[in-house]
Amino acid sequence: MKHNNYFQYFLDNTVNLSKANLELLSRRVDTVYGVLKDDDELGPLIKKKIPQGSWPQKTIIRPQNGNAFDGDFMVQMLENVEWEAEKKKYGDAVYRVLHNTWPYKDMPHGRKCRCVYLNYADNAMHLDIVPFVLRDDGTQWIINRDNNTWERTDTDGFTAWMKAQDAIANKHLREVIRIIKFLRDHRNSFTGTKSILLTTMLGNQVKEWHTIGDPGYYADLPTALLHIVSDLDEWLQLNPSKPMIMDPAGTGTSFDHRWTQETYAYFRDRIHVHAAEIEAAYHETDFDKSVKKWQTLFGDGFCAPDSSGASGKYSALGTGVGGAGSTSLTLPGRAG
Repeated sequence: MKHNNYFQYFLDNTVNLSKANLELLSRRVDTVYGVLKDDDELGPLIKKKIPQGSWPQKTIIRPQNGNAFDGDFMVQMLENVEWEAEKKKYGDAVYRVLHNTWPYKDMPHGRKCRCVYLNYADNAMHLDIVPFVLRDDGTQWIINRDNNTWERTDTDGFTAWMKAQDAIANKHLREVIRIIKFLRDHRNSFTGTKSILLTTMLGNQVKEWHTIGDPGYYADLPTALLHIVSDLDEWLQLNPSKPMIMDPAGTGTSFDHRWTQETYAYFRDRIHVHAAEIEAAYHETDFDKSVKKWQTLFGDGFCAPDSSGASGKYSALGTGVGGAGSTSLTLPGRAG
């Protein structure tokens, strides 16, 4: 059974990042960007900031198990020909400003392959600042610090692709992605599979031709979840070896470096299990048994909108939206 009202409550109260945290992320990004822009040396090179990843794509989720929630933004910089031989200097310039500015100099911070990171107090929030360069020919590139190489990027293109795929999926693709990311983080299932890979693979399963043969293929969230994950499972089973996952923005960039054959094989096996669990819960005709199967997959946060868990009070086809309170979680282990 679908339990649409349960799904909405589950998203609102267990999966989605709160409005307060989204506003906090926006404020902190504005503050960091202002510090970078005001620097006498770095400031003239900076054009603008662009939110990146799950934040602008609306697939960011609530942090779990005491972990920080992640926010990324890109700093668009003009090309400095003097740094061509040492491209890492773009990231070094960002790092230098933060390393010498209060309060960031007293916070955990550092440089990674493609970004500069900041960790806020009590591990409540992690911020990645990604320098990217607008070259003289109009193309956009990020820098691989480890290899001292350019990597093509098109953040607007990826976001446009996501918007188009979400529209085909009747506005349920982003919700499905958030739920699958929740499943990964709460169940410790297919750990090691980065969000960009999950987003791309799930989005690639959305096909307009599905809606021609079946106009209700993405009719609601549980139906979209069933079909998108089932289609992903079918594709994965046809590919025992790690396939190349390309940037759907058309940059020619591969995301292949973000996982290994071992990580892929584990992801493939777990999605096969979860696809069967979703199908069993969706097609279960007994109301309480269906709720129990969904809860086995998602935990006790999947419950009736009044948080009571009194499943008989609501219709399986309801669309009620719950309140703002949070629910406790009792989650099964990885083997489920």
